[in-house]
Amino acid sequence: MGMRRQSLNTSRGRCLARGLALGLMIFAAHRLAAIPRAEKHETRHQIEHLEDAWRNAVLKGNLAAMDALLADDYIAISPTGILQSKEQALATLRSGAMHFKSIELTDRKIRMYGTTALVTSRAEVSGTGPEGNISGSYRYTRVYVKDARGVWRIVSFEASKIREPGEPRERQSPTRF
Repeated sequence: MGMRRQSLNTSRGRCLARGLALGLMIFAAHRLAAIPRAEKHETRHQIEHLEDAWRNAVLKGNLAAMDALLADDYIAISPTGILQSKEQALATLRSGAMHFKSIELTDRKIRMYGTTALVTSRAEVSGTGPEGNISGSYRYTRVYVKDARGVWRIVSFEASKIREPGEPRERQSPTRF
């Protein structure tokens, strides 16, 4: 009898846990859906503004603006797979080792997940890096997270060089954005 009661209690516990998890998922989905349309629009506008601020900071070498945009735990992955921390990104900008003549952004898509925004875009880049020419077409993903004070910060960035079908792989320099 004791074994059967323990089995029933374990089964009830699992059912309760599943019910609680399902309830939390429904509550979270309701909360996300309950965000007023105007608030969603305003948040997207904020992220678009931050994307423009990032572009301007890179083009002008604005260290203070870039420092304000990047989260302390920011990590980037270059088109060649090189990891770059916030400190490294700021040092690269400070040194002038990367110089962008132009960055034209198109095909921007912003997706919202609560306090996280995921941005994908295409970038036509003209510039040079430590290893030479970095001009070309890229696709990138940038992730923003709203911190406890309500400030959006970039936490992650990844870029991939676009190759035309049949185009041979060329040795790429360690591009850093």
